Amino acid sequence: MDLTLPLASAGASTVSSETPHVAPVPFYATGVGDRLSFDEGWRFHRGDVALPYPHSGDETYQYTKAGAAPGAAGIKYDDSGWRMLDLPHDFVVEGPYDEGENVGQGYRPKGIGWYRKTFTLPESDRGKYVELQLDGMATNATVWFNGNIVRHNWSGYDSAYIDLTAFAHFGGEPNVVAVRVDSSVLQGWWYEGGGLYRHAWLAKRSPVHLITDGVYAHPRKQPDGSWLIPVEATLNNIGEKPAQAEVRSVMVDHGGQIVAQGRGSVTVNPLKEAVAAFPIVVPNPRLWSLEEPNLYEVKTSVLIEGKEVDRLTTSAGFRTIRFDHDQGFFLNGRHVKLQGTCNHQDHAGLGVALPDSIIEYRLRKLKEMGCNALRMSHNAPTRELLDVADRLGILVMDENRLFNSSPDYLAMLQWMVRRDRNHPSIILWSVFNEEPLQGTPEGYEMVRRMATAVKDLDTTRPVTAAMNGVYIGKLSVADAVDVIGLNYNTGDYDKLRAATDKPITSSEDTSALMTRGEYASDRAGRHVLASYDDEFQPWGLTHRKAWKEIATRPFLAGAFVWTGFDYRGEPQPFEWPTASSSFGIMDLCGFPKAAYFIHQAQWVQDRPILHLIPHWNWAGKEGQPIRVMAMSNADTVELRLNGRSLGEQKVDSFQMNEWRVPFQPGRLEAVARKSGRIVGHAAVETTEAPVALRLTPDRLALEGDGRDAVPVTVEALDSKGRHVPTANLPVTFEIAGGRIIGVGNGDANSHEPEKGNARSLYNGFAQVIVQSDRGGAGTLQLRANSPGIKTGQTRMSVRAVGLVPRAT
Repeated sequence: MDLTLPLASAGASTVSSETPHVAPVPFYATGVGDRLSFDEGWRFHRGDVALPYPHSGDETYQYTKAGAAPGAAGIKYDDSGWRMLDLPHDFVVEGPYDEGENVGQGYRPKGIGWYRKTFTLPESDRGKYVELQLDGMATNATVWFNGNIVRHNWSGYDSAYIDLTAFAHFGGEPNVVAVRVDSSVLQGWWYEGGGLYRHAWLAKRSPVHLITDGVYAHPRKQPDGSWLIPVEATLNNIGEKPAQAEVRSVMVDHGGQIVAQGRGSVTVNPLKEAVAAFPIVVPNPRLWSLEEPNLYEVKTSVLIEGKEVDRLTTSAGFRTIRFDHDQGFFLNGRHVKLQGTCNHQDHAGLGVALPDSIIEYRLRKLKEMGCNALRMSHNAPTRELLDVADRLGILVMDENRLFNSSPDYLAMLQWMVRRDRNHPSIILWSVFNEEPLQGTPEGYEMVRRMATAVKDLDTTRPVTAAMNGVYIGKLSVADAVDVIGLNYNTGDYDKLRAATDKPITSSEDTSALMTRGEYASDRAGRHVLASYDDEFQPWGLTHRKAWKEIATRPFLAGAFVWTGFDYRGEPQPFEWPTASSSFGIMDLCGFPKAAYFIHQAQWVQDRPILHLIPHWNWAGKEGQPIRVMAMSNADTVELRLNGRSLGEQKVDSFQMNEWRVPFQPGRLEAVARKSGRIVGHAAVETTEAPVALRLTPDRLALEGDGRDAVPVTVEALDSKGRHVPTANLPVTFEIAGGRIIGVGNGDANSHEPEKGNARSLYNGFAQVIVQSDRGGAGTLQLRANSPGIKTGQTRMSVRAVGLVPRAT
């Protein structure tokens, strides 16, 4: 039955924020506040290591004492036989496929992994605050330091900031961190990986210092166009006496010129925190926008008796946001339709352990498509992803993983907000995704508490929730949020607008299906889905229809397509042997499917777009009609076969343009025109058999820091140098001057290993991801071999760079 929400007595509401925001960026060794990489030199053991159980009275007595953790949790355990590795690390992706494992996790065995790291702290660090930062542990974890339990972690998507100071050894005595990670605990119905899969850091700071994520701004735009930023800096004091601290913040522009500054003072009592609050006025900053994501630096220092003792540098972006019930979303007062995608965090060959440069690669691919917004599905992302979104000019809906309003879970929610609240890219806080309690009074009460917890830390952005149902005429979560997020249910868009005065956005839509390079669906046999955008799940729509439903409704803030990339697990509508999804606009490697060009034609306005499908290799189908689709943002598209015109069509920006063309070998070409002028060509040709391999790096230069990674496209060419889209050849790789960290090809049915030096082409493409060596300089050389054809090779320069300081 149709339900109706009671109408508010007031007019339609607007949710807005006239505020700039300060985005954290990593700070490294400054001699004042050191943050050292803790990624390198871990020992790892796959599987559990049973801790010895005491039997005698003396053993039992010692077992219960501080610092006396036994076995692999303790200081003296011999881990020399364990594997040595660096973080980030996902141990699940290294394993085989197993039909008996969980389908949602991509049929990969999960289980338990142990990590240990031994390091020393010089005597000069005595008296400093020492903090271990583990950015992500999948999933449940226990952390020991020098034989003491210092953290239990119950989520794979929050960070652990652990005070090691009281337990630390200084001088030559070793310190030992041990972590037991249990990835068998499920928090999602998608591939979650396992292990210490994000970065780790060791922070060493003055006794009086800025806490992690402790610098915040709560700005207000003034009528004269200037910006008032009341800075809040939270300090901690591990000393034995009260400390009178001065805090200074200086804002500088891209050229290093000071544009504003402010200062304040505060007394910080022993083993307590205190907040220094003071204003900064910025007269006329350059705004942060999608086209020009201008960022400033805010340098915050702590001084004791005039001496600088701690320092933190963040980046700042100025923008205003507004959500309106009738007109959608506005950025800096300009209407913007959210052209968004939902994304999980895994990538081919890597699982969930992505180098920062691969995160940037993925976001660049989305931005090039015309995507201007990301929904973090369904968890807080890495800090580094948000830094990239700030730099590239991409809007973000940040999302909480666990729907629970009890204290432990509110603390996780507030961790996300405190860490991320300064990023100019973030425009929405989402407290859950598709929860059974969303239409109940219980759900309402939970969200009311969660929204309050968010607003205790940030009032500059609205709170939303991604609901997959419309609850009209009854108390529900919709009554507790600022912006209503609706997953699917496109037939209810207009009814919901009529029943509420709150702004509305699609928080998830589409759920269309396609397999890259396939043009005929085979559900029963090969488990592949055609690329013509006809296939979709029962709750969704095709890419074309879903966008039309949103684009033609000005009151909807925008779309978040499910999904930007394929991801492991959730292989609907299939099960074994299919191990990853087909929802992506791109495959798991980031190779575009036809959906990429459909959205590019719909979303990109500043340059001509034209793409043509399918390929033109149809031997044996001569004379048979082939379905041809052109995607363009021009006015008209003409199709030609071997130079002969097959007619010109007016571009349909929603449905795209199609022809039925009897197959004839040769060249099929599309010509796009705007205002009668040719603005683009696209062509597919009938190719010959493969005779050679070609390697194309995403970039031709790497930084020799041991972290930078580059995806390399592998493809087969015919004798005329043309890409062969039907090639499915086995390929092996050789490398010098770096290392291979993952391989993939986007085939959801492939069970080839994702680690190693071999991967088959799938429908013309494969990907190999290479990484520099720490301290590397010179040239990275990569070769690709396949039996019977010419070897492909490429070279990338490796630049010597200043290395991120690390703890040893």
